[in-house]
Amino acid sequence: MDRPNTPALPLDAAMAMPPVAHARFNVGDVVRHRLFDFRGVVFDVDPVFANTEEWYEAIPEAVRPRKDQPFYHLLAENGESSYVAYVSQQNLITDESDEPVEHPAIGGLFDRVSGGGYRLKPVHRH
Repeated sequence: MDRPNTPALPLDAAMAMPPVAHARFNVGDVVRHRLFDFRGVVFDVDPVFANTEEWYEAIPEAVRPRKDQPFYHLLAENGESSYVAYVSQQNLITDESDEPVEHPAIGGLFDRVSGGGYRLKPVHRH
C-alpha cells in the first residue's frame, strides 16, 4: 500500500538503487587508511558524506569516494604528526597492530581497553 503523497517507484527502478551501506566501524575502533600511511581512532560516524563541497572537490577525482557511504571522524596519526581526519568507509580497514594511537586528544575522550580498542569515557557517553 502506497503512503499518501509518496510516489511509488517502478519495481525495476527500485531494484537498480544501490543498497544503503551500514557503518562497519564503531566509535573507539582503531582503523588504518587503505591508501595512505596513517591510522586513527574513530570518534564519530556520519551515515553519509557530511563535509563541505569544497573539501570533497579537493580530493583528486581518481580517488574521490562516493558520498553515499559512511564517513568517519578520526583522531589520526602518521609518522610525523597527529591530526583529525575525515575518511570514507571504502578507504578504511581494521588496524590489527594492537599498538596504541598516540594522539593528544585520546586521553580526554577514551580509555584503552583490552584487544587494542578504545571506549568513550563515561562522561562522554549518552
